[in-house]
Formats: sequence, structure tokens, C-alpha cells
Amino acid sequence: MTPADSDQPNDLRPETDAAATPPSVGSPQGTGASSAAAAPDVAPPPPREPFQPREAPRAAPKSPRAAIEPTAVPPPPPRRRRSKAARNPIVVFLNGAMSLLTFIAVVAVIAAVYGKNRFEQPGPLTETKVVLISKGSTIDTIGDTLQKAGVVSEAWIFALGTKLLSLTGQMKAGEYEFHPGVSMAEVAEIMVEGRSVQHTVTFPEGWSSEQVVARLNDEQMLATRITAIPEEGSLLPETYKFTRGDTKISVLEKMRREQDRRLAEIWKARAEGLPLATPRDLVILASIVEKETAKPEERARIAAVFVNRLRKNMRLETDPTVLYGLYGGKAWVEGRTITRSDLAAPNPYNTYRINGLPPGPIANPGRAAMEAVANPAKTNELFFVADGTGGHVFAETLDEHNKNVQRWRQIEQQRRSDAPAPGATTAPAGSATAPIAPTPLRQNRSGATPQPASPSQNPATPAGQFPAKIN
Repeated sequence: MTPADSDQPNDLRPETDAAATPPSVGSPQGTGASSAAAAPDVAPPPPREPFQPREAPRAAPKSPRAAIEPTAVPPPPPRRRRSKAARNPIVVFLNGAMSLLTFIAVVAVIAAVYGKNRFEQPGPLTETKVVLISKGSTIDTIGDTLQKAGVVSEAWIFALGTKLLSLTGQMKAGEYEFHPGVSMAEVAEIMVEGRSVQHTVTFPEGWSSEQVVARLNDEQMLATRITAIPEEGSLLPETYKFTRGDTKISVLEKMRREQDRRLAEIWKARAEGLPLATPRDLVILASIVEKETAKPEERARIAAVFVNRLRKNMRLETDPTVLYGLYGGKAWVEGRTITRSDLAAPNPYNTYRINGLPPGPIANPGRAAMEAVANPAKTNELFFVADGTGGHVFAETLDEHNKNVQRWRQIEQQRRSDAPAPGATTAPAGSATAPIAPTPLRQNRSGATPQPASPSQNPATPAGQFPAKIN
């Protein structure tokens, strides 16, 4: 076999026909001589056929029963084993951590964009609403309160937004008014600035300290209660602002501070030569002026009458001081009137019996009354009496004053004849003396015949005439 023959497949090798070329008789087969001698007689091999691939065996058709039977699932391919480094616990942990951090970062970005838009866009409120935020409330409580009131749509966004902006420690408790469409950012700004709802309470000029305390204790929007009555004349009656939840004593302290400030300014700007030694003297006289007239244009003139009388060492002879000495601040609450026996009764405030000023203020004068005393009208008048219209007639001499008194009595007599006075005036309990009509008369005690005196047509202002109001 030649090398070329060995490379061919067994089925393609040329077959020799032993019958066609029998060996010579007597000659050994396969000898070199005979092979060589017979070589020329061997036929050439037939041409080779082209290679034909074997056909795959066809599967025998399945029977109907075999066709419906389930076939076995081929086994899964073998899993590739991870490298030893990939199976390291630290690597596994770091991979998981990075995946988690990536997820958190994506969620945080989405939440931040959503929260920022919700925090700054107009809110759900459709009408003005007032919300009370109590002291000590946490930011979560504030958010829940605002959401229940319909001011914000989502409490958690409001709480988170204020925390991220570091506003939680700056927000103030109070009563807040929110307008329609207010955003969470605007709500936070309002609360940080403390723009809570402002209420007002007005105290009329000439109220006693007892009246002021009674008004404050009746106010339900103010906290605590006042038990001690401040000194008369230590409070400035004006309109004061407060917020719901403020204490009553805080309003009272504000009135004290305002009185001290105003009094210092007025005392510094007073006219020269006044017969007043201290700022307290100014307040005492201003409280008398406050109770003598309800007309602002008369204050400076009435103050001048009292200043002129003090300069001449004349007694003031003013009815409001007598009433205050007898009844204190209740005189103005109860609308007390004065009798002849009251004028004769000794008390430290009876300016018909004492010289100079009474020992203290009889009310809390307003700024205008104090300014009138500090700069009284330039006049020589020493007397005044009611004119029947709510004002007064002034006089420099006793004769002129007596004529004014006679006219006043005629007016009173005409009133009694035209229409009976509503209600009878009675003397205080325990007094048998008949009451006198309130005839505002100032008498010079040097030589004149004493007559009943009453300083003003309105010596005591009924409490209901000037009601304090809460806005």
C-alpha cells in the first residue's frame, strides 16, 4: 500500500480481482520476481468517485401515544464558576452597597425635584383662614395642623422643606392669617417673621386702674389673670395691640412703659414756672383735668384755671377729687354723684378742705390732658361753670363767675320744669343730707359767700359711655 492509498477511505480503495490475474503455478505468491514480472499486466485503478456525506438516520415516526407523552427537559448548561475574587464577601458587600447608594441617589433626586416644586407652588387654600400655632409645637405637629386646615397639601413636604432650609428653629408660635393660594414657602416665611394676627384693645382716657384691670381680665384672647391693681395714674390709656395668647400682665406692662416714656417727654417740654414740683404732680393735676371735661378744646383752659389757683394758693375745690376720696376707682364705674355732706366730709382727696394737690392721681390721664397741664392756656381765669351744652363758661373775677352761676341755675330750673330729670339722685347710704344739683362752681374763699360747688357737668363718667372695644 502506498502512502497515497493509505490516505483514502477504506471503501474507496481499488479492489483487486484475484480471479482475473491468478498467480503463476509453481511460483510463490508475492515474490519480488513474480511481482515485477506481473506488474506490466496489472490494470490501472478506476477513477475515484466524489465524496458523498452520509445521510443522518431518519427518526422513526412516533406513535400517537408517544407523540402526546412529555419529553424530558434538556439539562441546563453548566454554570460558569465565578472567579475567586468575585466570590470575596467584601467585594459582594461593596457591589451591593454601590447598587443601594445609586438607587437611593436616584430616588433622592426625584424626591427633591418633586418636593421643591410642591414647596414653592401655590397651595390648596381657597379662602382666607386663621390658624393658631401653639407654643411648643414640633414641626411635624405644625405641618399636620396646617394640612388639616387646608393651608398645605402635604404635611411631610412642609416639614421636610423647612428642615432642609434650617427654618424649624426660627418659626414662631401665634395666630396666623393665610390668604388663598399661599405656598408652603410663603407659609414658612410668615411664621419665621412672626406675622401673627394683631388684635387691639382701647382704654378710654380717664379710666381708673381698676377699670383697666377689669377690662383685661374679661379679655378671653389674653392668658393668665391680673390680681393686683396698679397704682393710679401709672398707666397710659390708649389703643394697644396684642396677639392671641399674650398675657394680660404683658399688656399692663406695656401701658406702664408707655406712660413712663410719654411722661418723660412731656415733663421735659413743660412750660417754665409751673407750680408743679415733680412729674407725679403733673399726672395728679392732669387726672383732675381729665375728669372735669370731655371736650378736648377745653383741656388747656381748665388746666390754666387750676394752675392759676395753685399760684394764688387757692383751694382747687373740684368734685371729682371728693368722689375719688370716698369711693376710689369705683366712683367712675358706678356713676356716683356728690352731696353736701360729701363736700363737708374730711378725706385726703377733698380739695374743698385741703390746700394744693390731692395725695395722688384720681384716674389715668391721657396724653392730651398731660400736655395741657404741661403747657396750659395763657389766661388769668380762676373760675368755670357748666354752660348747659356740655362745655363750660370761664371767668376771671368772682362777680363775673356768680353771674355765670345764676345763668346755670336758670338753665337747670328750666330743665326741671320742662321735663323731670330721669331718676332721682339719692345720697350715699348712711347720709341724711339731701342731694345737691351738680352746679359746677368755683368760689374764692377770700370774702365770698360760700356756695355749693361742683367742678363739671360730667364729674363722673359712667363706665358704659366709653366702652373698650376689641378688634
